[in-house]
Amino acid sequence: MSAADALKIAVEKDLDLVKIAPNAKPPVCKIMDYSKFRFEQSKREKDARRNRRTIETKEVRISLKIDTHDFDTKVGHAKRFLAAGNKVKVSIRFRGREMAHPQIGLDNMERFAQACEEHAVVEKAAKLEGRQMLMFLAPKAVK
Repeated sequence: MSAADALKIAVEKDLDLVKIAPNAKPPVCKIMDYSKFRFEQSKREKDARRNRRTIETKEVRISLKIDTHDFDTKVGHAKRFLAAGNKVKVSIRFRGREMAHPQIGLDNMERFAQACEEHAVVEKAAKLEGRQMLMFLAPKAVK
């Protein structure tokens, strides 16, 4: 159909002639109410922005010489953060002579990861960076 005929039909129906694929041979057009289309498109974009959720990274600091109850409390905090959909950064800061025993920190990190394994997956394994050992946990995907 020629562009003039399509435009004539669109004017008769009180609608707009909109080019869908202008680079195609021949160009593809559609007869529609363009202002209504734009309104619905902006409404969909607004809903998408409203439903979008930013993932935060929460930090849990444990020490090298942490006791069992303190450890359980920190695991509880991490589980709560993971249940809310946030990532968790677990850190141990080594002070003074503690730098001579990085294996103890690694053991604590592994124990922490095992305690959270039903709620989280280890995104980045424990690694010593300067005087800090860091590990990142991400929430498990919901099935």
